Amino acid sequence: MKKLFSIMAIAAMVFAGTCNVNAATAQTVPSSAQALTTAATVTFVQDEEAAADTDEPRGFHQELKQRFIEGGPAFMGIVLLCLILGLAIAIERIIYLNLSTTNTQKLAAKVEDALNSGGIEAAKEVCRNTKGPVASIYYQGLDRADEGVDAAEKAVVAYGGVQMGQLEKNVSWVSLFIALAPMLGFMGTVIGMIEAFDKIQAAGDMNPSLVAGGIKVALLTTVFGLIVAIILQIFYNYIIAKIDSIVNSMEDASITLIDMLVDYKNRK
Repeated sequence: MKKLFSIMAIAAMVFAGTCNVNAATAQTVPSSAQALTTAATVTFVQDEEAAADTDEPRGFHQELKQRFIEGGPAFMGIVLLCLILGLAIAIERIIYLNLSTTNTQKLAAKVEDALNSGGIEAAKEVCRNTKGPVASIYYQGLDRADEGVDAAEKAVVAYGGVQMGQLEKNVSWVSLFIALAPMLGFMGTVIGMIEAFDKIQAAGDMNPSLVAGGIKVALLTTVFGLIVAIILQIFYNYIIAKIDSIVNSMEDASITLIDMLVDYKNRK
């Protein structure tokens, strides 16, 4: 009897354990499916983030190069050539003008001291050892001082015009490229629009995809032409301002030189 109860108890325990195992298995299957779904979702999100990371905005140089290629090599190359030549001339003028800038007050004081102590030749020696257009004008005026103050003044005025021409040399080319770059851009725009309408006529349908490329090229050429003109205009205005500053210094120094020569002649 005890053995029967023992067998029944063991059978009950085995049955209960089997039911528990089945229930656990039934609960595990949805949990596993849910885990797989979550993992798939996380993987998809990670893939989306990775795709977003790879689709980062391009740098300025990459974007500029891409737009330049899209604009076409014909007009974009000519606009780029205008930029290169204009910048080369502008940089050369800026260097020349900076080297031509001198302290006119200091030079005038040295020339006056040399004129009072050693005469005309000593003052000319000071001018020979000084760079810049003001020193050259002083030298020409002192070289004609023996012929009178009027002759010295005429020499100063004439050589001042020569020096002004040297300061303004090749500046007109920069203004040419400033005007030429946007004109080339507008020409590229017109040609791009013509090509776009040719595509519409050939297709016989107003499909935006047909004209988008031509219009895009047209707008890009205009943008690049305007950018080149803006850059060169900044350099051009700086050069003109620098030339005006040097010319004003030359005029003031010329007046000072004539006054010094008048005083020197009166003391003799």
